[in-house]
Parts: sequence; C-alpha cells; structure tokens
Amino acid sequence: MKLLDPAAKKDMEECKKRARAAGLVFPDDTLEYFVTNRDMLELSPKVMIPTLYDHWIQDLEVVRSKWIYEAFPHNPYETVINTRPPISFYNADNADWLNVMIFYHVLAHIDFFQNNIFFRKTWDDDFCGQALADKRLINHIRKELGAEKRWVDYVIEFSSAIGNLVGYYPELEEASRQDAPEVFGRVSEKTDFYFGHFLKQRYEAKVIDLKFFFDEVERRNLFLRNHGRERGEVAFFEDDYLKSRFPEFNDVFRKWKEKNHKPKPKDLFEHLAENSEFLNKEKNRWMKDVLQVVRRTNLYFQAQIRTKNCNEGWASLWHERLFIPDERIKTRETDYAKVNAGVVVDPRIGLNPYAFGKHMLEFIEDMARRGKLSRGYQLIKDAEIRKHYNCGSGEGFAKKVLFEARKYFDDRLLLNFLSDDDFQDFTDKHKFFVVGARLSPTKWGMAELYIKSKSGIEYRRLLNKHLYHPPHIVIDEKRSADGGLYLVHEYEGRTLFTKHIPEVLIGLEFLSGGCVALETTEYEEVNMKPQWKHFWEGTEPEFKKERVRYTCKDKEVERTVL
Repeated sequence: MKLLDPAAKKDMEECKKRARAAGLVFPDDTLEYFVTNRDMLELSPKVMIPTLYDHWIQDLEVVRSKWIYEAFPHNPYETVINTRPPISFYNADNADWLNVMIFYHVLAHIDFFQNNIFFRKTWDDDFCGQALADKRLINHIRKELGAEKRWVDYVIEFSSAIGNLVGYYPELEEASRQDAPEVFGRVSEKTDFYFGHFLKQRYEAKVIDLKFFFDEVERRNLFLRNHGRERGEVAFFEDDYLKSRFPEFNDVFRKWKEKNHKPKPKDLFEHLAENSEFLNKEKNRWMKDVLQVVRRTNLYFQAQIRTKNCNEGWASLWHERLFIPDERIKTRETDYAKVNAGVVVDPRIGLNPYAFGKHMLEFIEDMARRGKLSRGYQLIKDAEIRKHYNCGSGEGFAKKVLFEARKYFDDRLLLNFLSDDDFQDFTDKHKFFVVGARLSPTKWGMAELYIKSKSGIEYRRLLNKHLYHPPHIVIDEKRSADGGLYLVHEYEGRTLFTKHIPEVLIGLEFLSGGCVALETTEYEEVNMKPQWKHFWEGTEPEFKKERVRYTCKDKEVERTVL
C-alpha cells in the first residue's frame, strides 16, 4: 500500500475542481492509496479498514479469497472509507485514464457520505481512528486474559450474531431530536416532568383542575415569548408564583430524576450490558467493552447497507457525467465505453445496484425537468399524454430535485418514491420484468426461465422483498424480569432464518447468563411433497402460519408451537 504518486494526485485535484463546479460537496483533505491485489484480499475481510479489530474469521476469509482469486482473478477498481479525512484505495493495476474516471466515482461517494442524512451520525467521526482505539482495547483485553484469551473471540462471535439488531433508527432519532428539538416538539426533562407527571398526579388527586393545567401551559408560553426558549424556561420555574404554589416541586423532581435518570436501552446490546447479571460481574466486565466495540462497528455500517443502490447509483451517474466531457478521455473513449458498460449493465436476471440506482435517479430528475412531479400530472391516466407531457420546469429545478434525492433517500425511499403509474413507465423504459421458472416441455429434467410479468407493481414488490430489512425484535420486559431474556419477533411478512436460531440463542444465553426465549412466526407446509412433484403436477405448495417459541436453556434449544 502506498500513497498516490504526484501525477495521480494532480489528476485527483483536477477532478475535485470539476466535481465541485458540478455541485458536489466534499472536504478539501482526502487520502488516496494504491493497493495491490494481495492488499485487497487481505483487507476485504476487514471491510478495507486496516485498523479494524482482529477476529479469527477474518483470517479464514483471507484464505478463502486467495483460493477464489487463483481460480478467478478479480478485484474491485476502488474502495472508499467513510471517515475523516475520507480514505480511498485504488487497484494498482488500474490504467491512468481509468483512475481519472474512478476519481470522479470516488468523489461522488464521498459527497454522498457527507450529505445523505442516513449518514448523519458519521459526519463528524474519524472511524479509522476509533477503530484503532477499539483494536488496541481488544488486544489489551486479550493480553490480560492470557491463556483464556479465546473467550474474547467467543464474545465477538456471539455479539456479531445479533449485529443486525443494533438500534440504528433510535440513534438517528436521538441525533435529530438533539439537533432540532423544536421540530420534534421536545421539551426539557424538567418541563416534561412538571406537565407530564407532577401536574397529572395532582389533577388525578383533585388538587388542581383542568383549567389550572391549561393556564400553566399558557403561562409557560408567555415566559418563552418574553425571555426566549432557554431563559424563559428558567424564569418560569424560578417564578414566585410556582414556588409559592408548589414549594415541594424541586425536591420531588430531584428524587424522580435520581430514580428515572437512566435512558431506555436502544437495542439488545444495551439491554444486555445494562441488565445481564453475568456481564456485570466484576470478572466479566471486559465483555461489555467488547460488546460495545461490536455494536459501534455494526452501527457504523448500517447506513451503507441501507443505501447501496442510492450510493452506487449516485457515484455511477456522476462518473459518467464528469468523465465524458473531460479531455483526459480522448483516445480512450472505446475503453471507457467497455468499462462503463460493465459497471452499469442491466442484467436480465438479478439486480445491479450501480445501474438500478443510476436509472432511478435519472428518471426522477427527468420527471422534475418535465414538470411531472406535480399533482396535475399524477391525475393524467392517458398513456400518450403522459408520454409527451412537458411543462418545462427547467434544468435548475431538475438539479435541485436530484440533489434533494441524494440528501434524503435510502434504498427503500428511492424504490418507493414513484407512484405505480410512474414506476410502470420506469419499468417499461428499461425493459425490466419478473422472471419465473417452470419445467421445460422439451428437455426432460430441465427447468426453463420465462418472463412472468412486466407489471411495475409486481417488479417493485419483488425488489422490495430483496431490500435489506433486519427483523424487528423487541424485548418483553415483563417476561424477562426473572433474570432471563424473552424476545418477541414482530412478524412483518418475513420469517427468520430458522437454521441460525439455535446458534444465536446459545450465544445470547451465554451473554445474558440465563434462559433465553424467542417468539417468532413460521410457515409449515401442509401435506409436504417433493418439489419436483409440484413442478410435474403444476401445483403450488400450501403453507399454514404458526407462532412458535424457541427456548434455550443449558445450551439445549427447544421449539414449541404456541
């Protein structure tokens, strides 16, 4: 691994000027490295972050990747790390002209990281520095444990098994509330206690009436108007009227705060760290540190997982728009066309996030340009009129909509932004379809694929099924009160991967130190028969839905139908 040479760095700086002129926003300082194929094979298991903590599975992945590489040599052209400053790696085998195209691609990625709201918790973070600190912490724990250091890997493995259950949205919600409390109607803890608990109790005890409650709300608003938000609230609680009416208020509030100061855990990680008697034993406290490292790492990558199509589509769109007019493409137009066609190709079966994201963003931009993002257009049902509709909203509005999409969209919003009619137009334009499979009538024992549907609704439903959607699992506090852990999977149309449940529960039993139960929904086939019989008879298997509970005690997992 080595830094870019001066000539390549000069090309990168030139690309930055042109990207900024086009509207992209990113920091001045960036770090770029050339890496060999061997470097990539060794860094890939660490998500290209050299400072990430070590785990034995990474070594296994390196060996596996080397075997695959020997049989099928391949590696990505580049990789970008969302950290401060942003770091990007370029394959040392890339041609110079190709690196120019990739520089534009990378700058668009950095722009997306820095401006998309789903990355807001990472905007100010030096993740590589944090990862290095975490790595040193885990190495220190290993050193202290000595011969027992294998338990560090066990804890990493057990906690990684629930890595998709980190409280990503609760963390985003908390950040939004802190940044814009007035938008979310957030009030201070003292105000919340006064109106939500203190006055409520006195109303229920018939000490005050409802009119007094509303008078107090109006009196507080008056203080805020006269003295501003912060000073007004202080003045409200220091006012002689309140002190004389409720002289005990400050003492009651202090006691309530001492009792209820702890915030509610945002996810299973925090619940275990706070409530597990096993983890809170003095000799096991190091496990909580490891748990937090795994949680922090998984949280960091949640935004990238949820914006794969948007992010890659955005980068592909801009490398195309910025590189084609760049004079450095001269004499390499054919090579570029070949490489770019490989990047943004639309496979007949499957989904290419680079191509799909780019097509969606371009389609939305074109709709904005032609004034189709309007209520009047949405009411038009005539296909010919819709096809030729153009009220000329202009390039300025189109660019604004494009950059707003970059700011506010994740994959789910991108996919479901258009109405059914608009998405049908999008599907028709790019000739997308849903593929089915059936037994070949001419070739015995062979299956053939066919176009099952060209409906935009069906195609979007299919894509929605394949978007990242971790299970929503909540903790039943009442049933967990006896020292165990009772989890409830709220069924949202997707079942869990049942074959992984026993291993995950055994790991959770270790971390919680007690019996673990998981309630979920599964489907069981009625009159089960081999798949080939369904093909032969032209029938579909029938399933019945049932609620089941898995219980893990002493490493034994039992399944019960409820």
